[in-house]
Amino acid sequence: MLAKSLIIFIIVGIITGLAFGIYLIDFKTTTQLVFVDGSSISIVTEKFDFKQDELIQIKVINSGTNQLTFSDSSYGLKITGLFGILIYSPISAQVISTLDPGDEIIFSWDQIKNDGDTALDGVYKIFVKGIDADGNNVEKSITVTIW
Repeated sequence: MLAKSLIIFIIVGIITGLAFGIYLIDFKTTTQLVFVDGSSISIVTEKFDFKQDELIQIKVINSGTNQLTFSDSSYGLKITGLFGILIYSPISAQVISTLDPGDEIIFSWDQIKNDGDTALDGVYKIFVKGIDADGNNVEKSITVTIW
């Protein structure tokens, strides 16, 4: 009796672990770049999980059909903690920047915060915000994990 129940529990555990693993793979491989009609912006990184001190390449892409305008040369890029505390924003000049449909700009973050300290392990939110021709805010955010 004990051997049968043990085998049943092991089989149930294996099946549950496999199903949970497939769910997590689908959850982590969400599409970052989708082109749409109208105003849209996308943030693309090469992956979602980064090692400590690894360079993070961030592409900001106008994935819509309308031109987007930004108030400075950082294209509205900000990196925050999950609770919205600003961790990093690129040094920018106060000049109006634009992205035409399909255009992209690439930023690199070396995981150094604005105060000069290294970013700790954790989950960070990358956020961009622009304005379309009608004056509507167009924004997007993704999360990345630093291990």
